[in-house]
Amino acid sequence: MRTLARLWPYVRPVRARLLTAAFVAVVASCTGLVIPLVLKWMVDGPVADRDPAGVWLGALCLFLLGIAEAVLFGIRRWLVARPLSHVEAEMRAGLYRRLQRLPVAFHDRWASGQLLSRATTDLMLLRMFLAFPLTFLLVNGVTIVAGVVIMLVQDWTLGLVILVPAVPVLWTCVVFERRYAEVARRAQDQVGDLTTVVEESVLGIRIIKGFGRHRTQARAFRELSGRLRGTELRKARLLATIWGVIVTLPEAAIGAALVLGAVRVADGELSAGTLVAFLSTALALRWPVDSIGFLLAMSQEAATATERYFEVMDEEPESADEGAPAPRTAPGGDTGLRFENVQFRYPDAAPGSPPVLTRVDLHIRPGESMALVGATGSGKTTLTALVPRLHEVTSGRITLDGVDIRKMTREELRTKVAVAFEEPTLFSASVGENVLMGAPDDAGKPELDRALAIAQADFAHTLPQGTDTRVGEQGLSLSGGQRQRLALARAVVGRPGFLVLDDPLSALDVHTEAAVEGALRRVLAGTTALIVAHRPSTVLLADRVALLSEGRITAVGTHQELLRHNSEYAHLMSGEQEDSR
Repeated sequence: MRTLARLWPYVRPVRARLLTAAFVAVVASCTGLVIPLVLKWMVDGPVADRDPAGVWLGALCLFLLGIAEAVLFGIRRWLVARPLSHVEAEMRAGLYRRLQRLPVAFHDRWASGQLLSRATTDLMLLRMFLAFPLTFLLVNGVTIVAGVVIMLVQDWTLGLVILVPAVPVLWTCVVFERRYAEVARRAQDQVGDLTTVVEESVLGIRIIKGFGRHRTQARAFRELSGRLRGTELRKARLLATIWGVIVTLPEAAIGAALVLGAVRVADGELSAGTLVAFLSTALALRWPVDSIGFLLAMSQEAATATERYFEVMDEEPESADEGAPAPRTAPGGDTGLRFENVQFRYPDAAPGSPPVLTRVDLHIRPGESMALVGATGSGKTTLTALVPRLHEVTSGRITLDGVDIRKMTREELRTKVAVAFEEPTLFSASVGENVLMGAPDDAGKPELDRALAIAQADFAHTLPQGTDTRVGEQGLSLSGGQRQRLALARAVVGRPGFLVLDDPLSALDVHTEAAVEGALRRVLAGTTALIVAHRPSTVLLADRVALLSEGRITAVGTHQELLRHNSEYAHLMSGEQEDSR
């Protein structure tokens, strides 16, 4: 209950309808308990007196009570359907917003399938809980208490017989809840793992087919599916156990009450109508009692789903934007992009491990383009990710035109800085929508056409629907070079003042690379740029070159200067060592 209580902020706006629905359900359930009292009146009255008119009157009362009960339960369902779909939608939207605000380090740690299962399966379980178990745990509890009171009033001896199973049933419920919680959590985590495997198999289908690994992937899927099946069977066994106890013991008590009651009717100690009413009430309580098992199971699954949901919601989002007042230009001409004694360590790095970047000092003057060169693992991609604050510096600072980027809101910073990553990511949208992601909201076709021309991505106009053609998930319907050119177009479409390019030409052929370089030189002439480069042709786009070695800037100069005076740089540019991230 402590876990489920965290749902209250989402339920509060619709509490009036939910409380009304619960009240209606209680009235409907208690209406059903009036039926045994009508039966008692009929048996001890019209039936015993052989009064047909009275029997017909009683039958009419029973019919009207049944209709009233059905209508009230229908009203309850109508009351909860719309508000609970709203609650589910709000929780899903809240989860999506939180995922957008969580730092990149979070997404690096979490499997996408686990996040997907929380946004789909877990929220479906919560909606089902709010629609049914939440109400009926209350309704059935009230019904059981009211029914027991009615039975004790009718005959306290038979009532005590019916109450005998209460203690073992309650003990079984406590044990069941504890054990079912563990298994339910395991099952929901395994669903997330299975979702991850399916997603990776779909996105990596070309690799799987290319290397003939479909059997290996199928085997891995079967193993995970088998584990999930075993967990679900464990849940079924627990549920069967509690149902066995909950159904058997009360049924045995009803049987004992029937025998004892029949003996007392024969001895004249109890009227036949009272016995009929007593047994009818006991039978009316069978559903509320029998339902305890699966109501507890659904409630426990909802509690587990709530835990999983808030595991994400409780994660710390990106640090709040400071937004402190700051001068738009720096005193003394300290403009451009500057790294000052920057150090960076990943938040989840092992204690005592060396930082990825240490004492990085670098100044890129306004309008200058700087190539960043280094061996594999030197920290080039990490350094570029610090500029748009995909990661936060551990110490030191980065300034744009003299203003610490942490003093800017992320929205402001990311309108100033455009990025193109080594691995271009495209969305299941049109070519135009993908490119215009990097532009202001009011950008249109002229800006789109200009960016496509700069990136030598005019192929977009020859697609079946032109720039309105949807590129499919991850843009896999396009070649690697086409995706990279669209990502480059997205980076330049907004005419950014600062441009960060992570090896933007790596997937292009020689002729396309030359054409893109020609257009890119014109763009770089009017912007301040940091370009991760692996090939001499890309380095030649830049005015100066910075060499990053073991997390530090060890040399800065022109391409020719570093070739003459820095052996490490000359070795990297010689092509003897293949470089990557």
